[in-house]
Amino acid sequence: MLPRPDVAHPELGFYTLAGAPETTRALIDEVREAEDLGLGYAFVSERYYKKEAAVQSGAVGAVSEKIAIATGVTNHNTRHPIVTAGFAHTMQSLTGGRFVLGLGRGITRMQDAFGLGRITTAQMEDFAGLMRRLFRGEAIIGHDGPAGKYPVLHLNAGLDEHLPMGISAFGPETLKLGGRAFDQVILHTFFTEETTRRCVDTVKQAAVDAGRDPDDVQVWSCFAVVSDEISEDVRLKKTVGRLATYLQGYGDLMVKTNGWDPAALDAFRADEFVSTFRGALDDVATPDQLAHVATLIPDEWLAPMATGSPAQCAEAVKGQLDMGCDGVIMHGVNPSQLRSVIEAY
Repeated sequence: MLPRPDVAHPELGFYTLAGAPETTRALIDEVREAEDLGLGYAFVSERYYKKEAAVQSGAVGAVSEKIAIATGVTNHNTRHPIVTAGFAHTMQSLTGGRFVLGLGRGITRMQDAFGLGRITTAQMEDFAGLMRRLFRGEAIIGHDGPAGKYPVLHLNAGLDEHLPMGISAFGPETLKLGGRAFDQVILHTFFTEETTRRCVDTVKQAAVDAGRDPDDVQVWSCFAVVSDEISEDVRLKKTVGRLATYLQGYGDLMVKTNGWDPAALDAFRADEFVSTFRGALDDVATPDQLAHVATLIPDEWLAPMATGSPAQCAEAVKGQLDMGCDGVIMHGVNPSQLRSVIEAY
């Protein structure tokens, strides 16, 4: 039920506006080059400053012809359900059915600060059910569930479509939810091989347990691809900086999921520079500062990624598919930085 683009590499995707581009308009050239390379999916990442998901999605749809577009991801509690449903159906109409609505749990500290409330597994499942019903043309009356209380929800009585939906997942309960109720599951960057295989198995088994064909649920690896063609300072930002930012936001979850040593996370957090730093390390830290941060992160934590020559990166990408993933999001770089890797692939 997912879009299957008629392109050279439907199993490969990229994230729009990777890193911190100077302007959102950079997305236009990215998408055009991605289609030229034959990539199957453009995943729309969301950071509210210059990277709001609905605007990006519309832009990708407007300047592309074949590539599938997935929010990867947005949070269901930042928009009213009818606004999200309207966004999704407008995207389907704009693109001829190339859109996937991807949801995620979000960062709890940010949600607390914004007064949004923390997202639960039950809320995401309830919300997915609402979207399914709205896309079948239902008028939902008096809904009172984990996703909220709504007197009336209705999109259009003549609507009878399947909305492809994705979810980003860490823990076993969210992975199981993806298997039973979603079409696409996005794993996280810097997952070890053992973690990746376990996550794939959990999703596929949950699909079977729910009476679904496991092949109907695609599991996408989110895999950092940073070849040695990229300058050293930029590589540092996209490797050390990115992992360090995850450790800032949800380090305990990363460590628990991968079975890493929590004492190393404690040491990272206790460092004077890290503990007093304000902002995301991959966004505003200098190369010298990131070089210091690199001394705080165990080498094995940075190992689950593609580095080296374009050919070595291409083989590492294939390795993710060999672990059972249905697709690979080549994370952290834009299509122009991926060209040599794709040619090698």
